[in-house]
Amino acid sequence: MQRPTRGVPMVALVAGALLVASGYAASVDLSVKSGVGSGVTPVQKVIQLMEDMLAKGKAEKHDEQVQFAAYKQFCDDTIVEKKRAIAEANEKIEVLKADIEKYMATAARLTREIAAHDEDISVWKGDQNAASKVREIENADYDAMHKDYSESIDALQRAIAVLKKEAYDRKQSSLAQVSNLQSLTLIPPEAKKAIDAFLLQEPTEGLDVSAPEAYGYEFQSHGIIEMLEKLLDKFIAERTDLEKTEMNSKHAFDMLMQDLKAQIDQATQDRGEKSEMKAKKLQAKADAQGDLTDTTTTKEADEKYLADLTATCEQKASDFESRQQL
Repeated sequence: MQRPTRGVPMVALVAGALLVASGYAASVDLSVKSGVGSGVTPVQKVIQLMEDMLAKGKAEKHDEQVQFAAYKQFCDDTIVEKKRAIAEANEKIEVLKADIEKYMATAARLTREIAAHDEDISVWKGDQNAASKVREIENADYDAMHKDYSESIDALQRAIAVLKKEAYDRKQSSLAQVSNLQSLTLIPPEAKKAIDAFLLQEPTEGLDVSAPEAYGYEFQSHGIIEMLEKLLDKFIAERTDLEKTEMNSKHAFDMLMQDLKAQIDQATQDRGEKSEMKAKKLQAKADAQGDLTDTTTTKEADEKYLADLTATCEQKASDFESRQQL
């Protein structure tokens, strides 16, 4: 008996053999009916065996078809799912890269703005220190000048009071109040010369003790009193102007310091907020980079799995088709 040619299905061969055996069995059955013999013949046993083989082959073929259909469905579903996951990963990677660039750009901008705030704060604090030093100098000058004016005014008031009180009955000792004016720095040279001339007046010697000259100089102080009163009015007016100037300077200084403090406080607040925002952006960048690494790793694993699965599924499909031809 010849071997079946390659490519002819096994079930077909079994079916052909079964057909031949069935024809042979029919002729044998006629002989049995004619009285040649009775019972199951060997040929019938062969036919039964071949029929069982045919049924088993069909069942196995059917089972393999069912199994392959399930496996093919798994391949199709998994391939679709992996392709979808890879596509989503590619989109996510692009978004993450864009986010990372945005976070870096924002952090860089905030860094520049924070540096600008630091520079402004440094300049404004320098202005505060400089203004405070100038104010200290101005206040020291004011205190010294105010003291000079106050001392001069007090001395002039005492001298004028003494001169007026003792205009007609004045002792030599009363001239000390007038003489003290010469030591004051604010008394102009012309006034000091007039005071000197006044003090150089001497009483006439040898006068009777009952005469007015025995009790002091002849009163000739009307001019000096008028001069001292003019100086007094001048010094009081200048001291008032000095006080007004000091008050205006102090007010200007207070306003400047208040404005500088407000600018420093606002810049400090802005700097703090931007520093906090910068830290958040850098943390978001780090999180995005970690997510990018994880997503890229998962995508590469999915791509490898997809390639391996596709090759395996194609190979199994080819093997199945080949078996179905046997």
